[in-house]
Amino acid sequence: MFPIRDHNPSLKTPWITYGLIGLNVLVFLLYWPLFSDEARLSQFFYDWAMIPRRISEGTQLHTLVTAAFLHGGIMHIAGNMLFLWIFGDNLEEEMGHGGFLAFYLASGVLANAAQVLAEPGSPVPTVGASGAIAGVMGGYLLLFPRAKVDILVIFVIFFRIFTLPAWVMLGIWFAIQLYSGVGSAPGTGGVAYWAHAGGFAVGLILSLPIWLRRGGPAFWARTHGHPPHPDANYRISASSIPTVRRRK
Repeated sequence: MFPIRDHNPSLKTPWITYGLIGLNVLVFLLYWPLFSDEARLSQFFYDWAMIPRRISEGTQLHTLVTAAFLHGGIMHIAGNMLFLWIFGDNLEEEMGHGGFLAFYLASGVLANAAQVLAEPGSPVPTVGASGAIAGVMGGYLLLFPRAKVDILVIFVIFFRIFTLPAWVMLGIWFAIQLYSGVGSAPGTGGVAYWAHAGGFAVGLILSLPIWLRRGGPAFWARTHGHPPHPDANYRISASSIPTVRRRK
């Protein structure tokens, strides 16, 4: 199941969104050779990933930022960049290039801080842009709660596109992060659920000033909770494979 584009691209080029995607990919490619050497990769993550116990001790504070540009594998970075591509451009258009960059970085740092608060003694390295992108998703929920988000669901041999309002899709995602965070054992590794949930909440809070400047509920009334672009229409043609009738 994958979210796909929810609207037609803006006339304004979202340079920061594209730049962040490019930077994340570039950084990943630079240390990609280390994946063939587990010892060197572990040392690299030890130096640059965010380790809650070290942050709690007041050391390696720079990793609150650097960890947001590291990923643990191809699927990890691909999923994160997909979500940034989907939700980032509309937020950048509302906030401006500089404002969106500051918002993204603040969401990433504070999301990692939330993970530290949840597991202050954990020695497990944390990497990924998920916390920052969760902030983008939180801001998107506040500004465009009724935007159409198309979900591509693949069932082995066929697929369908389901359309959900952003508040439903993002609300379910946030609930899953909270539930999973409560149910996971501290310090055991895996997904940093509290960074996700914390980033989402931070993004929503940081977006409040711009929402209020736009008029708050009046902004929703003017935009109907949608980005200022027409929804995309997907035309899926019927299969050209002929149907073979079964003999009785």
